[in-house]
Amino acid sequence: QVQLVESGGGLVQAGGSLRLSCVASGRTFSDSAMGWFRQAPGKEREFVLAINWSGSTTYYADSVRGRFTISRDNAKNTVYLQMNSLRPEDTAVYYCAASMRRACSIIVKDYNDWGQGTQVTVSS
Repeated sequence: QVQLVESGGGLVQAGGSLRLSCVASGRTFSDSAMGWFRQAPGKEREFVLAINWSGSTTYYADSVRGRFTISRDNAKNTVYLQMNSLRPEDTAVYYCAASMRRACSIIVKDYNDWGQGTQVTVSS
């Protein structure tokens, strides 16, 4: 099992930037693909980005391509989500998740461990 703690959320104006961090402890972090998902009020949790165990492969949702970037530092057991050009529709609770697999996945059920979430609010 992996324990995940997200940080970095907050309130930002449209066009602004935020950087989320997720620190992992427990199972070997470097063996796990990591993902970021988000959930807006009244909506299902949706995939945002994923990165494989080494950082060599990343997946992006079309809605964030060119604006958001995922990266990881295995020495620090940390995965990052850099969000630029934020839009009001990016408002959601953002969750970090760890997979039992090394390869990326966009599917929620492929992730076994989840953080508590961090709120991101983008004002227009």
